[in-house]
Amino acid sequence: MRQASKLISQGTGLAAALLKRAATLELDWDTRQKSRFEATDSSGRTLGVFLPRGTVVRGGDVLVADDGSLVRVVAAPQAVLKITHCTQHGTPYDLIRAAYHLGNRHVPIELKPDHLKIEPDHVLADMLRAMHLIVDAVDEAFEPENGAYASGGHGHSHGHEHAHGHTHEAPERSAIPISAAAPHVHGPGCGHDH
Repeated sequence: MRQASKLISQGTGLAAALLKRAATLELDWDTRQKSRFEATDSSGRTLGVFLPRGTVVRGGDVLVADDGSLVRVVAAPQAVLKITHCTQHGTPYDLIRAAYHLGNRHVPIELKPDHLKIEPDHVLADMLRAMHLIVDAVDEAFEPENGAYASGGHGHSHGHEHAHGHTHEAPERSAIPISAAAPHVHGPGCGHDH
């Protein structure tokens, strides 16, 4: 078994030809959050991955094996909930509201301009549908945000001054009750197709 204990974020600095020839390792989000795991790459080699604690592996990252070989990580399709706004009863702003409520529950979220993705959860799906959102179960790659305080995030802590002269303070939390969502529910009897 080969071992990999080095990660090159998004293959930065590596020649395209090297990346094209590299074996691939298709991993779901659950595995990519771990700093130690075992997997089999596209060439059939078993790879023991030993990264610093807290390291998150992203699709496009490159692992370097102990023999110097490169292994390109691919985010594997997995079961997720894809959340979009209802064009008949809502606006794209509804996605921002949904991200706020999911974030308050510390739910990992992938943010895109026209949709959100989360791991399957029927309670959250029901909450989102009650907020006029369309929730579809799909199999797609999942790359949630790191979060403001995660390692590899935006690179600074809150409460200090930046070179450009302003100070970032952690924002105060305001409570927006979920009951503020309109009562319209998407489902049977909704009156329109999705």
